[in-house]
This record gives sequence, structure tokens and C-alpha cells, in this order.
Amino acid sequence: MRRLLIGIALGFMALFVVVPLATVFASAFRDGISAYVHALGDSEARSAIKLTLLVAAIAVPCNVVFGLAAAWAITRFQFPGKRVLVTVIDLPFAVSPVIAGMLFVLLFGARGWFPGSHIVFAVPGIVMVTTFVTVPFVARELIPALEARGPAQELAALTLGASPWQTFWRVTLPNVKLSLVYGAILCTARAVGEFGAVSVVSGHIRGETNTVPLHVEILYNDFHYQAAFAVATVLVWIALATLVIEQALRWRMRRRR
Repeated sequence: MRRLLIGIALGFMALFVVVPLATVFASAFRDGISAYVHALGDSEARSAIKLTLLVAAIAVPCNVVFGLAAAWAITRFQFPGKRVLVTVIDLPFAVSPVIAGMLFVLLFGARGWFPGSHIVFAVPGIVMVTTFVTVPFVARELIPALEARGPAQELAALTLGASPWQTFWRVTLPNVKLSLVYGAILCTARAVGEFGAVSVVSGHIRGETNTVPLHVEILYNDFHYQAAFAVATVLVWIALATLVIEQALRWRMRRRR
């Protein structure tokens, strides 16, 4: 039974993970390294990569700050609407990214509640929808960590004369820093690979509002298959780097425990 279960797991991973990734790299390097480098060096590809990194660089810190504040409030205080806040944090998990993009279009589009805001079909709209879909990742990592630690050390620090700000920086944050980094990594991976919500609000303006996933779709629809897979490897490299960092953090957390 053990061998059967291990074989099923390995076969499933090989069929649905290893083979597709190998296909992406094989198609990307099909015409040689020069064609691969040329596809990544294209002006539109460079613009898509820069925009993707810019959006992640804005959305991830926003969610880190929100996740810290929300997790600390939920685990340390009692206040009206606490259950509502927990539910709202999980809302992006339940709402389709496409629906989220449509909501932002209805709010900030030409016929929305805030017309003329220049958010839809521009970089601010992409940042906003990416931030929305990545809201739960940091908070959901920090809430269990703070609950497991409990408030004993923080109360001791306050009793000894530390201010709430000093307690947060010197007691609370060091105790959950690995969970914070882990949540930020997951948030980054999700922000970089977001497609549905960004596709709705971006307008698909080449060289301006196309992120890497959108640029891959455009190249594929234009029958530039090798270039599409070459640009797609950027997302694969980021995903692999995320997995390496994630496993390193898990190993360190196990050692500390």
C-alpha cells in the first residue's frame, strides 16, 4: 500500500507538474539560445517584465502592512466587526479574479462611480486589483502564528515598562518574522502570476499595461509560440525561486521548533 500511494503521488506530480514545465522550457529553447534571448530582449517583453515587477513591488508591501495590522488586531483585541474583518480577508479566495476586475471597472470606469479617475486601463488599476487578490496571503500566515505565540511575552514587556510600539518591534515582530517572510513570498508569487483581474482592468495596451502573463497570451494568440514560451519561463523561474525560498524557510522553522 505504501509503494502504491508513493507511486500514485509521484506519477501525478510527473504528469501534471514536471511534464508541463519541461514542455515550457523545451518550447522556449526550441530555436536555440539566441532566439530565447531575443524574445526576452524585445521591447514589449522588457516592458511587461518591468511592469510586473513594479506592480509586485507596490502590492506586496501594502499587503505586508495590512496583514501585520489586521493579524495583530484580530489576535490581540476584541472589537465590533472582528468576525466581519476575518471574513473580508478571505473574500478574495472566494471571488473570481475576473469578477474582482469587473468590480474595479464598475467603480472607476468611464461610467462608474468615480469616472475620470484614470485608474482603469492604467497602472494604478493593475496595482489595485493585484493588491485585492493578494490580500489574504500575509494575514492568513500571521494570524495562526500570533495565536500560537499568545500575548504572554507582550504583556510581560508592557508590564516592564515598554511602550506598545517597542513591544511590537522588539517582541511581536521578531516572533513572527519567518511567517511574515513566508506570507510575503506567497503574496509575491501570486502578484507576479495574476492574470484574470489584470486582464480586465489593463486594457491590453502593448508596451504600457501588459504584464508578463498578458504578454504571453498576446504572443501565443499571434502564433509566436517560441517567444511566448520564452517569456513564460520568466514566471517559471520566479516560481522556482519562490519554492526554494519557501522550503528554506520551512526547514529553518522546523529547526527552531
